[in-house]
This record gives sequence, C-alpha cells and structure tokens, in this order.
Amino acid sequence: MFRLSHHCISRIHATAALLLATLSSAPLWAQEATLDEVSTEQDSNVVQALPLEELRVFTKVFSGVRASYIEDIDDAQLLEYAIKGILSELDPHSAYLDASSFDDLQEQTTGEFGGLGIEVGMSEEGFVEVISPIDDTPAQRAGIEAGDLIVKLDGDTVKGMTLTDAIERMRGESGTDIVLTLIRDGVEGAFDVTLTRDVIKVKSVRSGVRDDYYGYIRVAQFQVNTGKDVVDAYHELREASPDLRGLILDLRNNPGGVLGAAVDMSDAFLDSGTIVYTEGRLPGAQKKYYAQPGDISNGLPIVVLINDGSASASEIVAGALQDHDRALILGTRSFGKGSVQSIIPITEDRAVKLTTALYYTPNGRSIQAQGIEPDITVERVRVTAVQPRSRVTEADLSGHLKNGNGGDDIDSRHRPEADTEFQNQDSQLYEALNLLKGLTLFKEKQHRVEAREAMQTQARLEP
Repeated sequence: MFRLSHHCISRIHATAALLLATLSSAPLWAQEATLDEVSTEQDSNVVQALPLEELRVFTKVFSGVRASYIEDIDDAQLLEYAIKGILSELDPHSAYLDASSFDDLQEQTTGEFGGLGIEVGMSEEGFVEVISPIDDTPAQRAGIEAGDLIVKLDGDTVKGMTLTDAIERMRGESGTDIVLTLIRDGVEGAFDVTLTRDVIKVKSVRSGVRDDYYGYIRVAQFQVNTGKDVVDAYHELREASPDLRGLILDLRNNPGGVLGAAVDMSDAFLDSGTIVYTEGRLPGAQKKYYAQPGDISNGLPIVVLINDGSASASEIVAGALQDHDRALILGTRSFGKGSVQSIIPITEDRAVKLTTALYYTPNGRSIQAQGIEPDITVERVRVTAVQPRSRVTEADLSGHLKNGNGGDDIDSRHRPEADTEFQNQDSQLYEALNLLKGLTLFKEKQHRVEAREAMQTQARLEP
C-alpha cells in the first residue's frame, strides 16, 4: 500500500514528522518489503563490494564513542543512532522508525489521534513551523494558521529542541492544556495561544450544497476509505439537489495520505486514461494507475481548490484532473511533494522509511519541488466594499418616467449592498462558486443559441 503526504516545507532541515494530533506527519506508504527483498531486486549479476576502508573508519568512531563518551551508551543504542544518521542525510522524507514512530505511522490511516491537530516541521531558524492545522481540531478552532512559528511551549523556548522533543512536549493526556507562543507574519510581536489537548477524530470528507445547485466536497486527508467516502458524498449531494450544476472539490491544506484513495477519487471523475505513474531505480518502483470507465458526475463542471498546504496525494488528484482537462484548478501553487517512500520493516516493531520513486502526472509532469500551478491564481484575502459615489438612482429623481414594461421602480432604498460576509470568510471558495455559476450561465446561453438555430433551420426546411 502507498501512503502519500508531505512532512516539511522547503526550508525544513530536520526530518519532519508530525501530523494531526499525534503531531506525527502523515507518512507516505509504499509497498512493504524487507531489506533482503530490496537487495535482491538489484541486478544479481553485479556484486558490489563493501567499502572496507570506510567501514574501518566507522568501527573506529563507534569504538571511540563507546569507550570515551561522557555517558555510557549501550551498543544497540549507538547502532540505532548510526542508522538514524544515515537516513537523515538522504532527504527530508527518509527516516528510521523506532517502535514508537512505527506505531504512530500504522495507526494514522484510521483517522483517530490524540493531541492538538497540527502538522508541523522544523524551520531553518530552529523553531517549530506549522504546515497546516487539521479540520475540526483544537488547533484549527483556536485559529492556528499555516506558517505560524512556535517559539515556546509552556514558556520554554523550542530553540535547541529536536523536532521529536517538541512533539513529545506537545503530546499529553486529553483535556490537559498547553500554551503555544507563536510568531505570525503580519502580527507584531509574539503572542500566546492556549490549546486543550483532545482525542482527534479526523473526518476525511465533508460535503454540502451551496446556493441550491452547487456541490461542495472537502477532503481534509486521504485515508484508506476516502475514495469511497467521496463517491458516497457525491451521491448524497445529488439526492439533496437533483439539479446539481457544478462541483467544488476542496483540497486546500490537505497534506496527503493513502495513494489508493487519491487514485480512487480521481477515477470517480474520469472515464479513462492514466491517473498517476511512478518511476524509481528498482523494478518494483515502475507503476501506472489507470482510470476505469465511468464518471459518476457525467461531466459536471468541477473546480478544484488547492493552496501551498496541498501536498502529495492532493497534488495527484489535482494534477490528474488538470491534465485530463476535467477540472479547473483554482487557488495558489501547491506544496510540491512528489516522492514516494517505501516502508521497509527491519524487525517486528521497527522499520526504515526510504524514498524510492518519484510520481508523475498523466502528462509526465514531476511535481517534486514545483507543485501544481492553478489554472486561475486566487489568493485568500479579505475584501472591503467600495462605497458608491452616488446613492441617487433614476428612480429617486422627481418626475422620472416609469418603466417601459410596467415594472416596479427600484430606487436606492431597494438596492441592498452586496453581502461580503461569505467572501471574507473564504474568498477562494467564493471565487470558485462564482466561476461555476459563470460556467453554468455560459452553458445555458449556448444551449439557448443552439435551440434557436435548430428552430430557424427547421423553419427554413419546412415548405
């Protein structure tokens, strides 16, 4: 099974980790293998000699640390440190998973966690940086935002802490409080936010009908059953609004998850073709995933919302629908997490997470370190209505002529100002809804033109 997600932003130097309430980043699953199996996939005719001189250096360092370090460290612990060091130098997503990390990784596909509900990484300044708050969690409800820097935990500076140390400090029993001291762009000085730890049950899919005719499906994370949940949500929208005219798929701040779920979601809205493919050094890393016949929406106009918190599995969905011209992508450029990690168990409770492949969109685009560029770039902003220069209309003028069709006057008192509340709550969703309405109106106009032309043609043909 593959699991796709991002762990850190471009300037994170430590191995990122922390998604959701456990604060352990949703890792990327790939097919499980053993170290022996990985070795046998290489060319059996090529025997690679071990670097004996370098191994001698390693044993000297190992022996020196064991004999001379100020604290006594047993051999097993030293070897574990060595493994962690090897993997930490490869890329931000390769890592050694000890018993605790391996347990966290395996439980995350259930969608139930304990903690705060944020995905974080380590910034180059040595602070803990929020990549994304998770929907309906203490962090999201407290107003934690992507890009916030956590500089203190309960008054203690995070400078000098490892990412793992910071995670452990943020964990705790449900119902207990922790004070995060934050720095935020655009806000002067640091400020405190008190969060109450909780058991987080992440609901992968939420949906609803907007303005009577437009469906909205929010996918917060790709869990094992997310693909099926999206299909079910669409059918529920159809029942609520049989005359559905368009659909918004919201993948903003979705850090990724199970690859199969991303494939299933893409497949639901595609009739055929490649969804995603992967390429790597090992033969098993070459995989292609195809759409099966049948679009559940029968070609309904779709707008996909993304931002810089949309990563990995989210980018697979956005890239597939964009390359097949099946949806318009709106928002800001996505995160750019385009690599696949294999989970390689080495004991019953320990594993290695190793980057083994890159994934590509149907048109052959590698998203790694670039992301998906939206068709329409829209930043999330707050708007203020401009006061009109004149509040007097023709209908306000004394002695004005009446409407030529006998309609009622519409004076300034009967022209309410535009409601900007929804626009200020979520300007990107507001623009996506307007785009769908525009597509619907244009399509209806085309149908009317075609109907008139058909009638005119029929009239000319009649004797």
